[in-house]
Amino acid sequence: MADIGRDAERERRAASRSCGTCSLCCTILRVDELAKPAGRDCVHQRGVQGCAIHATRPPICRAYRCLWLQGGLEDDERPDRTGGIVDLETTGVGLRLAIRETRAGIFDESRSLQAIAERFRSSMPVRITDAQDPMDPERPFRVLLADGVEQRVAGERVEVYRAGRLVETRRLAATERLARWLALQWRAWRLRSRPY
Repeated sequence: MADIGRDAERERRAASRSCGTCSLCCTILRVDELAKPAGRDCVHQRGVQGCAIHATRPPICRAYRCLWLQGGLEDDERPDRTGGIVDLETTGVGLRLAIRETRAGIFDESRSLQAIAERFRSSMPVRITDAQDPMDPERPFRVLLADGVEQRVAGERVEVYRAGRLVETRRLAATERLARWLALQWRAWRLRSRPY
């Protein structure tokens, strides 16, 4: 999660917001202290009643604030209303907008998520994933870029679309394949040492 900087309007919105009945982050976040993997419901979540351990919840739960809570999205774009959690993430070369769908394919059904992506894609990549199995290295994802370009990535295969039309199919570049291989090795090691 990245900080979106100071802006009077954003800060005003953030000050007036609370999670309310939204608890999607209780599914999205990985919480090591609770042996809770990312993408699975937390056992302490009690629906509209909220978190059963709210007063003693782990530090990651206390610190996490989605982009809506930070005031970076409109009032009606709360995650439980749009179908996905939206965050800014720091990559090695800058920022990207991350949209984590509550279920695979909801981005294509949600006008709100599509509108959010359109507002951001000209200034940064927008990465769309589902929250079902974040530890699966073969899990497909999409990246929306400026000028109507979209990349759909599954494993080492990349399909490039312009204005909704497939224009190229390719394999990841050698450096990206190496980075992916290293990430797979790291994940395998983490799963052996921490199986949740």
